[in-house]
Amino acid sequence: MNKPVNYIPTSEQDELLDAFQLDGFKYFIDKVNPNNGLIADSTWDNDTCSIAAVGFALACYPVGMEHGWISRRDAIERTLVTLRHFEASPQGPERDAAGYQGFYYHFLDLQTGQRTWKSELSTIDTTYLLCGMLTAAQYFDQNNPGEREIQRLVDRLFGRVNWQWAQNDELTVTHGWKPESGFLENRWQGYDEGLMLYLLALGAPKYPLPRDSYAAYRSAYRWETHYGYDFLYAGPLFIHHFSHVWIDFRGLQDDYMRAQELDYFENSRRATYVHQQYAIQNPSGFDGYGEHAWGITASEGPIQGTKPVEMAGRTFYSYLARGVPGPDDGTLSPWTTITALPFAPEIALPAIEHFHNTYPQLSGPYGMKCSLNPTFRENQTESTGWFSDHYYGINEGPVVLMIENYRSGLIWRLLGSSSYIQEGLKQAGFRGNGQS
Repeated sequence: MNKPVNYIPTSEQDELLDAFQLDGFKYFIDKVNPNNGLIADSTWDNDTCSIAAVGFALACYPVGMEHGWISRRDAIERTLVTLRHFEASPQGPERDAAGYQGFYYHFLDLQTGQRTWKSELSTIDTTYLLCGMLTAAQYFDQNNPGEREIQRLVDRLFGRVNWQWAQNDELTVTHGWKPESGFLENRWQGYDEGLMLYLLALGAPKYPLPRDSYAAYRSAYRWETHYGYDFLYAGPLFIHHFSHVWIDFRGLQDDYMRAQELDYFENSRRATYVHQQYAIQNPSGFDGYGEHAWGITASEGPIQGTKPVEMAGRTFYSYLARGVPGPDDGTLSPWTTITALPFAPEIALPAIEHFHNTYPQLSGPYGMKCSLNPTFRENQTESTGWFSDHYYGINEGPVVLMIENYRSGLIWRLLGSSSYIQEGLKQAGFRGNGQS
């Protein structure tokens, strides 16, 4: 398919992106514990930090500095507070530690920094924490005490992650570990957000994964055709975006993509069009779907609790890894149209405008709220459907960073210049764009 050439947003679209990027950035200013740099998982009434949200915050601080939203001094101090906390936080097999083997628990108490919710030692959330750290180390490269300390701390924190331990004696990497029960059963295998994990782990200075681990990860890839597009399949749209927050895959190919005469960037572009076409054809007849109303992903849904609810012949869910062509219960996630900007701005920008103009219920202090379901109505008198009241750090970060990548490529340039990332790409067999 033809890629957009010099697609120029309208002035109204530019202003909308300005507002959404600044609003998303404010989340990380407002939802931080300034004493340790930990970021709230969401705007729900809780005291829990998501370590992935911390990683996104660390990458957002340079963006804020570039736009004049914070000073370099402020960005350095926020980054140092965060890195010093993680460097000093307890590592060990105890149930109330912050991490183990260099990894960290998915959720930490926002005040104490200790494990909370009996969460898992998360290999993927640690990955995104590390991506933010590495981005900060690349950005803060001046020869002064604060910036030199950032680089030293990041090297130390990245170097102590024991990726080989997380394999648990197999080629692929497990999703995580719990002190109560050991390693989780599921592994990162097949196209998913784990792509970034393998690129980090293959380039690690200590305990790196062997090349065979990446081949094992790829062995479960699924090449499929949907709505006229051939592509490497993953159902939730965020999977096609999250690794691309950090790396510009245009012109980079591993063995799999060379065989398909494609790259991962073009693959994500096709996935974006698949989501749009699914919404246009709307096989389940959900309300609100259409040319400018698409974007289905893992998200909060209209149901409280964990059990699905049957209403009017349909089944609705709370949190669910929604995707195309399923599972789908009519829940759309507008933030994914923003993170689709680098791949298909010609359809993403009209979708962003549509959600913003059509649903004022989505508006709030940090941009558009995470999701809506126009089909769901708790009673027959309702006419507007369901709208989330919440924001999540792992949504807000990609919004800020992908708008920046679309406009300036800043994060791509920063992480792409990391020697660790370059080594990871090399070990995974990527070639192109100067990668050999």
